[in-house]
Amino acid sequence: MSNEPAAGLRGVTVAIAYHGRFGHTARQAEAVRRGAASVPGTDARLIAVDTVTEEDWEALDGADAIVFGSATYLGDVSAAFRTFAESTSKRWAAQAWQDKLAAGFVNSGAMSGDKLNALQSLSVFAAQHGMTWVSLGLLPGWNRSTGTAQDLNRLGFWLGAAAQSNGDQGPEEMNPADLATAEHLGRRVAEQARRLAAADAALAAA
Repeated sequence: MSNEPAAGLRGVTVAIAYHGRFGHTARQAEAVRRGAASVPGTDARLIAVDTVTEEDWEALDGADAIVFGSATYLGDVSAAFRTFAESTSKRWAAQAWQDKLAAGFVNSGAMSGDKLNALQSLSVFAAQHGMTWVSLGLLPGWNRSTGTAQDLNRLGFWLGAAAQSNGDQGPEEMNPADLATAEHLGRRVAEQARRLAAADAALAAA
């Protein structure tokens, strides 16, 4: 599949800004990137927020959409992600990210692990920047006798993509359905960014 934008439409950029310590969240972030990049005309870029560079900041400022991700620690986003969030204060004061699309993903060792609280932290962070939040857009899986742990959205979240990773296993053992759910989120964000780009082009031509 070509990744070139359709004739007359500009390409869009999706940045995936994430933090995790043991590789599970990084693998989830890569799934989000892969999903976004599958949409023609989309440039998708991973940004590890604990090593953010000036080039990364330029990519975030120029992105059409930013997908935020964090491992869940003590029921919320990680300290490293919180440090990154606080470092955006000048951008918040200028509302430099206003009207960008935003979305989120989280990961924890427990099935619940208070991931909803972490997703809410990400969505409030985006809202304070004046961004427009994109939900997961999936019905819950694994909620019927015929369901399985391989269902998309097997953990039943709406606000963003959630993953559960066993604490005694590495990222290579992550549940494929959780990665597929993250990929779905990336694709959905990129599709929404493409729709907005098309709408902007139509308005400019009117």
